[in-house]
Amino acid sequence: MAVPAALIAGIKAAVGPRGWSDDPAVVAPHLKERRGLYAGATPILVRPTTTAEVAAVVRLCAAHRTPVVPQGGNTGLVGGQVPDASGEEVLVALARLNRVRAIDPTNDTIIVEAGCVLRHVQEAAAAADRLFPLSLGAEGSCQIGGNIATNAGGVSVLRYGSARDLVLGLEVVLPDGRVWDGLRTLRKDNTGYDLKQLFIGGEGTLGIITAAALKLFPRPRQVATALAVVPDPAAGLEILTALKSATGNLVNACELIARPALEFVLRHIPGTTDPFPARHGWYLLLEVSSAAEGHWLRAALERVLAAEHEAGRLTDAVIATSTAQARALWRLRETIPEAEIQEGGGIKHDIAVPVSRVPEFIVQATAAVEVAQPGIRVIAFGHLGDGNIHFNLVRPPGADATTFLAEWDHFSAIVHGVAAALGGSISAEHGLGRLKREEIRAYKPAVEIELMRRVKAALDPDNLMNPGKLV
Repeated sequence: MAVPAALIAGIKAAVGPRGWSDDPAVVAPHLKERRGLYAGATPILVRPTTTAEVAAVVRLCAAHRTPVVPQGGNTGLVGGQVPDASGEEVLVALARLNRVRAIDPTNDTIIVEAGCVLRHVQEAAAAADRLFPLSLGAEGSCQIGGNIATNAGGVSVLRYGSARDLVLGLEVVLPDGRVWDGLRTLRKDNTGYDLKQLFIGGEGTLGIITAAALKLFPRPRQVATALAVVPDPAAGLEILTALKSATGNLVNACELIARPALEFVLRHIPGTTDPFPARHGWYLLLEVSSAAEGHWLRAALERVLAAEHEAGRLTDAVIATSTAQARALWRLRETIPEAEIQEGGGIKHDIAVPVSRVPEFIVQATAAVEVAQPGIRVIAFGHLGDGNIHFNLVRPPGADATTFLAEWDHFSAIVHGVAAALGGSISAEHGLGRLKREEIRAYKPAVEIELMRRVKAALDPDNLMNPGKLV
């Protein structure tokens, strides 16, 4: 059913002339996700500037039984943020809902609206001499509402947790247009169900997050970053364990990089250089930090790396001597997805297994996909410290990209099957969206799927909030 003209007129009146667009050139970038796997249509792009405007739009859509698709920075990787191709859904982009409402350094909290770009939240915290630790490659364009709706992970989960762990309270527009004000900044509130958890990771299927109360932390005074050469992921885990003990668990990040991933970066990302004179199979990017003044943390990192070299678990290492060098090391890790795009024909997997089983997963999954297609290029990298590995597959050199991508489901069944057998998840930080909505039923118990559907039916009985995603 087409979106009623009366609804469109009502939306235009509710948000004013700057709060909507039907210009194809303006709307088009919002209709396609970044990997090109999903594209959709909408008769109107709504760009509200207040929670009241969001609520008014949702109430109108509820009255007309018209679905609503919320969108943040459109950086998601599973198709959860774009409308379907029917043209029967209203797209609500939250970029103009971007104020920092309050910051309380004594309470270590900040309240921000959903459209705030993640980097701007980080900068607002830094201006108050605090740290907001959520950090990921898209932080210059992704929005905090989307980060929370997808329970984003990133490179600091090892120390600070995922988005779920950083949220104290939420403001949410419910499917009927009412507003739940749960913007509490309490560390302790034992008064019933923790309702915010329904919306964190809910991918906009239960309501639209319009603001969040977030945890802040002391700003680091000393940071030490190193890139180490390791013989295999198992050695990397032993180094991580030693570094945790030596620093009092002050490890921010422990990122694994396979040589093929680094090769892609060196080939396609201008200005990158190999920190080592020889090629190696595996690399470990480590970062430690402390809010205490001094230089003892770098010394602790140096001692651990020296001891691990002596034990044979480390072949070589470089420790950044400046912020610029640290950034250069991080760039080798953060630009892997960009470099992969240049190679073409990539099948992505975002799995998690218990940290201790990461080496086992990599060995088993690599062997299985290489049997399925000789010459396939395995690009394994990611968050070794929290068990989340991006296990991406790139077509063999010279192979047809379209033919290779047609095997996405086949290879996903292989990779996800290995992860599941090791007690893992088929989506560690990207969510389910449209990409994995059906597949998840093969890996979650039936009762768990049923409970998710009951929650959806209870809060959104007419299935108007981001339909066709997640459940």
